[in-house]
Amino acid sequence: MHVFYLHGFASSAQSKKAAYFGARLRSHGVALHCPDFNEPDFATLTLTRMLDQLARDIAALEPGPVVLLGSSLGAVVALHTAARLPGRITQLVLLAPALLFGKDGHKFLGPERVADWRARGVLDVSHFGYGETRLLNYAFYEDSLRYDALTADVTQPTLILQGLRDESVDHRVVEQYAATRSHVALKLFDDDHQLMASLPVMWDEIAAFLDLT
Repeated sequence: MHVFYLHGFASSAQSKKAAYFGARLRSHGVALHCPDFNEPDFATLTLTRMLDQLARDIAALEPGPVVLLGSSLGAVVALHTAARLPGRITQLVLLAPALLFGKDGHKFLGPERVADWRARGVLDVSHFGYGETRLLNYAFYEDSLRYDALTADVTQPTLILQGLRDESVDHRVVEQYAATRSHVALKLFDDDHQLMASLPVMWDEIAAFLDLT
Protein backbone atom coordinates (compact mmCIF):
# COMPACT_ATOMS: atom_id res chain seq x y z
CA MET A 1 0.00 0.00 0.00
CA HIS A 2 1.19 3.49 -0.88
CA VAL A 3 -0.24 6.33 1.23
CA PHE A 4 0.13 10.01 0.35
CA TYR A 5 -0.44 12.91 2.74
CA LEU A 6 -1.51 15.99 0.79
CA HIS A 7 -1.08 19.15 2.86
CA GLY A 8 -3.39 22.12 2.75
CA PHE A 9 -3.02 25.65 1.43
CA ALA A 10 -0.06 27.57 2.86
CA SER A 11 0.94 24.53 4.90
CA SER A 12 3.80 22.12 4.26
CA ALA A 13 4.85 18.50 3.99
CA GLN A 14 6.35 18.87 7.50
CA SER A 15 3.04 19.68 9.16
CA LYS A 16 2.15 18.21 12.54
CA LYS A 17 -0.63 16.11 11.02
CA ALA A 18 1.75 14.66 8.44
CA ALA A 19 4.25 13.75 11.16
CA TYR A 20 1.53 12.24 13.37
CA PHE A 21 0.00 10.04 10.69
CA GLY A 22 3.41 9.17 9.28
CA ALA A 23 4.60 7.79 12.62
CA ARG A 24 1.50 5.67 13.06
CA LEU A 25 1.56 4.31 9.54
CA ARG A 26 5.22 3.36 9.96
CA SER A 27 4.26 1.27 12.99
CA HIS A 28 2.18 -0.80 10.55
CA GLY A 29 4.99 -1.02 8.01
CA VAL A 30 3.45 1.58 5.69
CA ALA A 31 5.47 4.55 4.44
CA LEU A 32 3.82 7.96 4.06
CA HIS A 33 4.67 10.00 0.96
CA CYS A 34 4.42 13.76 1.58
CA PRO A 35 4.74 15.91 -1.56
CA ASP A 36 5.72 19.52 -0.92
CA PHE A 37 3.34 21.58 -3.03
CA ASN A 38 5.23 24.78 -2.18
CA GLU A 39 8.05 23.74 -4.50
CA PRO A 40 9.60 25.07 -6.62
CA ASP A 41 8.03 28.39 -5.60
CA PHE A 42 4.92 29.24 -3.58
CA ALA A 43 4.25 32.34 -5.71
CA THR A 44 3.60 30.22 -8.80
CA LEU A 45 1.40 27.65 -7.04
CA THR A 46 -1.75 26.51 -8.86
CA LEU A 47 -4.12 23.61 -8.35
CA THR A 48 -3.11 22.34 -11.79
CA ARG A 49 0.53 22.26 -10.68
CA MET A 50 -0.40 20.33 -7.55
CA LEU A 51 -2.36 17.77 -9.56
CA ASP A 52 0.45 17.32 -12.07
CA GLN A 53 3.06 16.97 -9.32
CA LEU A 54 1.04 14.29 -7.55
CA ALA A 55 0.38 12.43 -10.81
CA ARG A 56 4.13 12.26 -11.49
CA ASP A 57 4.82 10.99 -7.96
CA ILE A 58 2.20 8.27 -8.31
CA ALA A 59 3.48 7.24 -11.75
CA ALA A 60 6.96 6.76 -10.28
CA LEU A 61 5.74 4.23 -7.69
CA GLU A 62 5.89 0.49 -7.91
CA PRO A 63 2.51 -1.23 -8.53
CA GLY A 64 0.16 -1.35 -5.59
CA PRO A 65 -2.94 0.32 -4.14
CA VAL A 66 -2.65 4.07 -3.57
CA VAL A 67 -4.48 5.82 -0.73
CA LEU A 68 -4.74 9.61 -0.67
CA LEU A 69 -5.00 11.37 2.70
CA GLY A 70 -5.74 15.01 1.96
CA SER A 71 -6.24 17.99 4.25
CA SER A 72 -8.37 20.99 3.20
CA LEU A 73 -7.03 22.00 -0.25
CA GLY A 74 -5.08 18.73 -0.25
CA ALA A 75 -8.45 16.95 -0.03
CA VAL A 76 -9.53 18.74 -3.20
CA VAL A 77 -6.35 17.53 -4.90
CA ALA A 78 -7.19 14.01 -3.69
CA LEU A 79 -10.70 14.15 -5.17
CA HIS A 80 -9.59 15.34 -8.60
CA THR A 81 -6.72 12.84 -8.66
CA ALA A 82 -9.08 10.00 -7.79
CA ALA A 83 -11.31 11.06 -10.69
CA ARG A 84 -8.33 11.17 -13.05
CA LEU A 85 -6.76 7.89 -11.91
CA PRO A 86 -9.68 5.62 -10.95
CA GLY A 87 -7.66 2.49 -11.67
CA ARG A 88 -4.82 3.45 -9.33
CA ILE A 89 -6.41 5.28 -6.40
CA THR A 90 -8.25 2.81 -4.16
CA GLN A 91 -9.34 4.86 -1.12
CA LEU A 92 -9.58 8.47 0.03
CA VAL A 93 -9.37 10.02 3.48
CA LEU A 94 -10.40 13.68 3.46
CA LEU A 95 -9.77 15.98 6.41
CA ALA A 96 -11.93 19.13 6.41
CA PRO A 97 -12.23 19.04 2.61
CA ALA A 98 -12.44 22.51 1.04
CA LEU A 99 -15.18 21.44 -1.36
CA LEU A 100 -16.06 25.01 -2.35
CA PHE A 101 -12.45 26.06 -2.81
CA GLY A 102 -12.16 28.68 -5.54
CA LYS A 103 -15.90 29.30 -5.60
CA ASP A 104 -15.66 30.74 -2.08
CA GLY A 105 -12.84 33.15 -2.89
CA HIS A 106 -15.03 36.23 -2.75
CA LYS A 107 -16.55 35.03 0.54
CA PHE A 108 -13.23 34.74 2.38
CA LEU A 109 -11.29 37.52 0.69
CA GLY A 110 -14.09 39.89 -0.21
CA PRO A 111 -14.71 41.30 -3.71
CA GLU A 112 -12.45 44.31 -3.10
CA ARG A 113 -9.46 42.19 -2.08
CA VAL A 114 -9.95 39.86 -5.05
CA ALA A 115 -10.08 42.92 -7.33
CA ASP A 116 -6.90 44.26 -5.72
CA TRP A 117 -5.26 40.85 -6.18
CA ARG A 118 -6.13 40.96 -9.86
CA ALA A 119 -4.85 44.53 -10.23
CA ARG A 120 -1.58 43.95 -8.34
CA GLY A 121 -1.03 40.47 -9.71
CA VAL A 122 0.00 39.15 -6.29
CA LEU A 123 -1.54 38.58 -2.85
CA ASP A 124 0.14 38.65 0.55
CA VAL A 125 -0.48 35.27 2.19
CA SER A 126 0.28 34.29 5.80
CA HIS A 127 2.09 31.03 5.16
CA PHE A 128 1.77 28.70 8.14
CA GLY A 129 4.43 26.31 6.86
CA TYR A 130 7.06 29.01 6.48
CA GLY A 131 5.93 31.11 9.43
CA GLU A 132 6.00 34.30 7.36
CA THR A 133 4.15 36.22 4.66
CA ARG A 134 4.65 35.01 1.09
CA LEU A 135 3.39 36.37 -2.24
CA LEU A 136 0.99 34.36 -4.38
CA ASN A 137 0.28 35.12 -8.03
CA TYR A 138 -3.27 35.87 -9.19
CA ALA A 139 -2.94 32.91 -11.56
CA PHE A 140 -3.64 30.70 -8.53
CA TYR A 141 -7.14 32.14 -8.18
CA GLU A 142 -7.88 32.04 -11.90
CA ASP A 143 -6.73 28.43 -12.13
CA SER A 144 -8.81 27.34 -9.12
CA LEU A 145 -12.01 28.42 -10.88
CA ARG A 146 -11.42 25.69 -13.48
CA TYR A 147 -12.08 22.97 -10.90
CA ASP A 148 -15.25 21.89 -9.11
CA ALA A 149 -14.76 19.29 -6.38
CA LEU A 150 -18.52 18.77 -6.06
CA THR A 151 -18.77 17.40 -9.60
CA ALA A 152 -15.57 15.33 -9.63
CA ASP A 153 -16.47 11.78 -10.71
CA VAL A 154 -15.23 9.86 -7.68
CA THR A 155 -16.51 6.42 -6.67
CA GLN A 156 -13.69 5.09 -4.48
CA PRO A 157 -14.49 4.38 -0.81
CA THR A 158 -14.05 7.69 1.00
CA LEU A 159 -13.77 8.60 4.67
CA ILE A 160 -14.35 12.26 5.57
CA LEU A 161 -13.31 13.65 8.96
CA GLN A 162 -14.79 17.07 9.64
CA GLY A 163 -14.88 19.52 12.55
CA LEU A 164 -18.14 21.10 13.67
CA ARG A 165 -16.38 24.34 14.65
CA ASP A 166 -14.54 24.72 11.36
CA GLU A 167 -14.57 28.40 10.30
CA SER A 168 -12.97 27.67 6.91
CA VAL A 169 -15.07 24.72 5.73
CA ASP A 170 -18.81 24.70 6.44
CA HIS A 171 -19.62 21.31 7.94
CA ARG A 172 -23.13 21.54 6.47
CA VAL A 173 -21.69 21.54 2.93
CA VAL A 174 -19.62 18.46 3.80
CA GLU A 175 -22.62 16.74 5.37
CA GLN A 176 -24.70 17.35 2.25
CA TYR A 177 -21.90 16.04 0.04
CA ALA A 178 -21.60 12.84 2.08
CA ALA A 179 -25.37 12.30 2.33
CA THR A 180 -25.75 12.11 -1.46
CA ARG A 181 -22.90 9.64 -2.06
CA SER A 182 -23.15 6.03 -0.92
CA HIS A 183 -19.37 5.49 -1.12
CA VAL A 184 -18.68 8.24 1.44
CA ALA A 185 -18.57 7.80 5.24
CA LEU A 186 -18.56 10.96 7.35
CA LYS A 187 -17.31 11.39 10.93
CA LEU A 188 -17.91 14.68 12.72
CA PHE A 189 -15.84 16.01 15.61
CA ASP A 190 -16.17 18.86 18.07
CA ASP A 191 -13.09 20.54 16.65
CA ASP A 192 -11.91 23.38 14.39
CA HIS A 193 -10.38 23.37 10.90
CA GLN A 194 -7.00 22.08 12.04
CA LEU A 195 -8.54 19.04 13.81
CA MET A 196 -5.46 18.82 16.05
CA ALA A 197 -7.45 17.93 19.19
CA SER A 198 -9.01 14.97 17.37
CA LEU A 199 -5.84 13.33 16.04
CA PRO A 200 -5.98 10.15 18.20
CA VAL A 201 -9.63 9.37 17.48
CA MET A 202 -9.15 10.27 13.81
CA TRP A 203 -6.28 7.82 13.60
CA ASP A 204 -8.53 5.10 15.02
CA GLU A 205 -11.06 5.84 12.26
CA ILE A 206 -8.37 5.88 9.56
CA ALA A 207 -6.73 2.65 10.78
CA ALA A 208 -10.07 0.86 10.72
CA PHE A 209 -10.94 2.30 7.30
CA LEU A 210 -7.61 1.10 5.86
CA ASP A 211 -7.96 -2.24 7.65
CA LEU A 212 -4.75 -1.70 9.64
CA THR A 213 -6.21 -2.74 13.00
